[in-house]
Amino acid sequence: MANRSPAAVAAAAAGLAWAVAGCVAAPAQAPMADAAPVQVYAAGSLREAFTEIARDQEARTGQKVALTFGASGLLRERIEKGEPAQVFASADTDHPQHLAARGGWQAPVVFTRNALCALTSEQISATPDTLLATLLRSDVRVGTSTPKADPSGDYAWALFRQADKIQPGAYAQLDAKALKLTGGADSPKPPAGRGTYAWVMDQRQADVFLTYCTNAVAAQAEVPRLRVVQLPAALQVGARYGVTVRADAPAAAQAFASALRQPAAQAVLQRMGFGQP
Repeated sequence: MANRSPAAVAAAAAGLAWAVAGCVAAPAQAPMADAAPVQVYAAGSLREAFTEIARDQEARTGQKVALTFGASGLLRERIEKGEPAQVFASADTDHPQHLAARGGWQAPVVFTRNALCALTSEQISATPDTLLATLLRSDVRVGTSTPKADPSGDYAWALFRQADKIQPGAYAQLDAKALKLTGGADSPKPPAGRGTYAWVMDQRQADVFLTYCTNAVAAQAEVPRLRVVQLPAALQVGARYGVTVRADAPAAAQAFASALRQPAAQAVLQRMGFGQP
């Protein structure tokens, strides 16, 4: 066997380190793209960010990415019934952890964060300090997404529990009055081209809607008369987004999931209002 030069040995070592690291950073150009697209199922709140991230990934690697969006809980149920997802990016860690616990999926990794905001009609004058009192008013309709089907709804109910610590009895009031307007299997869908939350509020189905801040800002951009109110610290509930990969998925699926934590994808997420992992 011919002696290998120090440069060749170093190159081989670098290649081995890359493989062991599990593709921590995607190469500038993948040597070979899989003919089949990577099947990525993702929370609806990630639609705009993932569309850009997938487009960048395709341009960089040549690997096609097929995106499917929806409420995380409903997506998990579809995956459990046999749909061919290879990457699942949820607006929480519970749903991907549920898949991992059943077997066949990796333990989820947090790749970004979000927060809840109050999206209000122009007729509601609320500040962070007065928001709880506004939510509790008998004449104010409070909209949420659907718990268990959509983590946004679960986070809203976590907020209700926080409210009860501030004002005993608040949980019972909010639990009774909250309108589950989105995220359910039978929730009405907005017309093509309309954002869900902008449409719900434009139709005046609620006076205040509790949703992710990223969703609220996008809705306000679509319907400028809407207002976005930050939650006070005592009511804030952080949203941790987890990603998991099917255990037998091709390397391209793992590469996409790994890329979500890299600077290029993180810059897209943070530009759109998401937080660091």
